Amino acid sequence: MPPKLPATVLSRLVPLLCLLVTPSLACEPETEQVVDDVPPNIVLIVSDDHHWGDYGFMGHAEVHTPHLDRLAIESMVYTRGYSPVSVCRPSLATMVTGLYPHQHGITSNDPPGGREARAAMEAIFARAETVLERLHASGFASFQSGKWWEGDPMRHGFTRAMTHGDVTRGGRHGDHGLTIGRQGLQPLFDFVAEARDEPFLVYYAPFLPHTPHNPPDSLLAKYAATDRPQEIARYYAMIEWFDATVGDLLDYLDRAGLRDNTLVVYVADNGWRQFVGEQRVADMRAKMSPYDAGMRTPIMLRWPGMITPGRDEETLVSTIDLAPTMLRATGVEPAAELPGLNLRSKEALADRQMVFGALFAHTAVTITDPIANLKYRYVVRQDGWKLILPYTPNRDVTLMINGAVADWMRFEPELYNVLQDPHETNDLASEHPKLVSTLHATIDGWWSIR
Repeated sequence: MPPKLPATVLSRLVPLLCLLVTPSLACEPETEQVVDDVPPNIVLIVSDDHHWGDYGFMGHAEVHTPHLDRLAIESMVYTRGYSPVSVCRPSLATMVTGLYPHQHGITSNDPPGGREARAAMEAIFARAETVLERLHASGFASFQSGKWWEGDPMRHGFTRAMTHGDVTRGGRHGDHGLTIGRQGLQPLFDFVAEARDEPFLVYYAPFLPHTPHNPPDSLLAKYAATDRPQEIARYYAMIEWFDATVGDLLDYLDRAGLRDNTLVVYVADNGWRQFVGEQRVADMRAKMSPYDAGMRTPIMLRWPGMITPGRDEETLVSTIDLAPTMLRATGVEPAAELPGLNLRSKEALADRQMVFGALFAHTAVTITDPIANLKYRYVVRQDGWKLILPYTPNRDVTLMINGAVADWMRFEPELYNVLQDPHETNDLASEHPKLVSTLHATIDGWWSIR
C-alpha cells in the first residue's frame, strides 16, 4: 500500500489539480472538518479602499498582485463577497463583532460634535462583544495594527496594539497603527515571535491602498504610461505596494513554521474607484455608495489541511460571516445572536439565497438612532437581482464623501442584475415593478424600519 500523504501536502496539491482539471478554479468547498486539539492562529488581512476587481486573480489585466494571486490559489476564494456597508468604520466594526451596523450601533465614520461624542460612540461599540474578547477568554493573544476607530484597542480584547486611540493625541482612525505596511511589518513580526507559545490573532488592516497615493518611485514607474492618467498609475502602484506587504507577511509565517496551523482570512473593508483630473471621488459610485463598486469584495480563507482550496463564483457571502467563521475554527462557540454563517459549512452556505446591507451618512446625525443616519438599504439575490432602496424620509440628510456631496444620489428604487450588469449601468426598476415590490418586502423582513 502506498504511503499516505499528510493533509498539509494534499492541501498544497489540490489547487494545482484544480488548475489542471478545472481552469476556472471552480472547486467546491468542503463541509467543515474537525478542529484540531490545538486551535489555529488567525491572521486577518484587510485591504483599505480596494475595488473588488482590482486583483490579478479577479481578472484585472494591468494591476499586478502576485502575492494575493498566490494566496488565492492556496485558499478557498469567494468572489461574490459583500460588506454590509461601504465605508471603513462600520465595515470594520462588523468584521470584529459579526453584527450589522444597525445592530452594533456604528453606522458612520464620525459622530456629530467633538471629543465627547467620539467617546460616546466608542461606548456604543463597547456594548457588542468582539471576536478579540471571546478569543482572549479562551487563551488567545492578539495584535492590532492599521485601521482602528474604536479608541484604545486593548479595551476591546486585543492584548497588544499599535494604535493608542487617544483623541487628545490625534487618535481617530488608527494613529500610530497606520504606519504598519507603509513603514514595514517589524512590530507585527515581533508580536508573532513573542506569541509562539500561545495561539494568536493578528489584525493587519494597513492604510493601503488608501490615499494618500504616494507609492515607492519604483512601483510608480512600473505603471507610468503615456496613455494612463497619473492618478490611475498611482492607485495601481498602491495596490501592488499593499500586495508586497502581504507577501512579506505570508513569507514570514512560512519561515516561522506557522503556515499549517494558521487560518489566513482576506477581505477589503470597502471598494474604491479612482477619480481622474477634475472628477471627484464623490461622483464615483464606489466608496460611500450602495453600488457593488463600494460594497463588493473577494473573501479568501487559507488553512492547509483543513480548508480545501478552490474558487466559488456563485455563493453569496458577507463580512458578517467572518466572526462566526473565525470563532468556530478555534473551537469557540459564537454568540447565538450573530446573523452570519460559518463559511466552512457547505450546508449552511447552500441555503443562503441573499445578502443584505445599508448605507448611512458619513457623519452621523445622531449616534443613538441608526435610522436617523440611514440613506439606503440593499439586497443582492443569488440569481443576481439587486435592489437599492432609498430611505426617503432622510432625503435631506447630507451624504458627504471626502468633503463633497455625492452627485450620484437618487431617491427612487434601483434594480440591477449584477451577474449580467456588474457595473450597474442599466436600471430595470421600471420594467420589473413586481420584483421591486418583492425585494422591498425582503429587505423589510431583514431590517424593518416602518
